Amino acid sequence: MRAADAEGGRIATMMQIEVKDYPSLFGLALTAEWPDPIGEVESPGWLIALLQLNSPHAPFASDDHVRAEIRSMMRTRGYKPSGRGKPASEYLLRAADQGKLGSINAAVDVCNVVSLHSGIPISVVDLDRLEQPLYIAAPQDDAAYVFNATGQEITVTGIPCLFDASGPCANGVKDSQRTKTGDDTRRTLSILWSTHSLRDHTHRARTWYAEILERLGARVMDAAIINDAA
Repeated sequence: MRAADAEGGRIATMMQIEVKDYPSLFGLALTAEWPDPIGEVESPGWLIALLQLNSPHAPFASDDHVRAEIRSMMRTRGYKPSGRGKPASEYLLRAADQGKLGSINAAVDVCNVVSLHSGIPISVVDLDRLEQPLYIAAPQDDAAYVFNATGQEITVTGIPCLFDASGPCANGVKDSQRTKTGDDTRRTLSILWSTHSLRDHTHRARTWYAEILERLGARVMDAAIINDAA
């Protein structure tokens, strides 16, 4: 499923991720191949400046309409997007408002910048830590996964999640620890978790995301999220 080069006779193919029974989800995805391991890619000053809530260089800003539409999408299968379970984009908004949103690594910084200003929750995971096959679904049992290095868990019942062969590993609230980026990351997969009423806004956010990645020297390719139930 990896997008291949046209060199050496190989044919480029697009990664495809199927959505299972979650019609309200409109997702966009992209992959990035970084020029060096993430630990060696410095976040430049202009990128760090975009982690500020009122940055004049952001092409758009989150608003109450976007937040309401994202929450509505997350409620489709019974998930409650509030409190500690609110969308990641809302965590970023609060952290930035308090002056606590800082640099982590280049891949996460780009994700956080676009999510903060668009209001769309975004996952970024290490593509090489994923095990095929990949798909998106909302667990309807007591599924949970560890989301940080201290071993804290998030229950993911009812929220659309990226699944790999080992189970759910990312969603619009928190990504799993086992697939997060690290210093050795060379390839990333990003997913914008949105809804159909925000299609145009989401496409603009994805375009800006790709532009920032390319400015940092990453090779960006589309990944298709296929939702036949929509």
